[in-house]
Amino acid sequence: MGKTYERIDGRLRKFIEEQHLFFTATAPLAEDGHVNVSPKGLAGSFAVLDEHTVCYLDLGGSGAETIAHLRENGRITLMWCAFTGPPKIVRIHGRGVPVFRDDPRWDDLLPHFGEEFRRRTDLRAIIVVTAERVSDTCGYAVPHLDYREERPLHTQRFARETEESFAVYCEKKEHVAVSLDGLPGLPLPLPPRTS
Repeated sequence: MGKTYERIDGRLRKFIEEQHLFFTATAPLAEDGHVNVSPKGLAGSFAVLDEHTVCYLDLGGSGAETIAHLRENGRITLMWCAFTGPPKIVRIHGRGVPVFRDDPRWDDLLPHFGEEFRRRTDLRAIIVVTAERVSDTCGYAVPHLDYREERPLHTQRFARETEESFAVYCEKKEHVAVSLDGLPGLPLPLPPRTS
């Protein structure tokens, strides 16, 4: 039923890139820490860099749990489910790192995303994940769901922000600089963009 792969090959890459939604899972080291699972899915906000590396944009929001967990221990799992077509689930277990706006790697990573994303004022980080284990399973229990369209609400909400107002927004949110468990989250004040 399930298989493990050495790399994100052409077939797996095609499957991943065709999905409209994926999930990220991270956790702190503390036994009583909060496990975090986040849905991601704005078209164009995810990229496969090579056979072992993927990345996605971390956009404006009310928390920064993934960033905090990655800064503490780097562990992350990404998961895609086929809601249409043959049943399938793909997981990438790996090590992740948040690349912040003032990081020298920012300018090399940003071109992997569409122009509309590169212009956004709510870019907080680019999460880069190096795969340690790539696997798939059957997905027989995943329901069929029809994709209708992207929700424009997130994009519309943050389109109202300037660089300055978005920095203020981040500083006002309780769990952006510090996670639910007290771990360092997004560095504030928000670093200016290098590009």
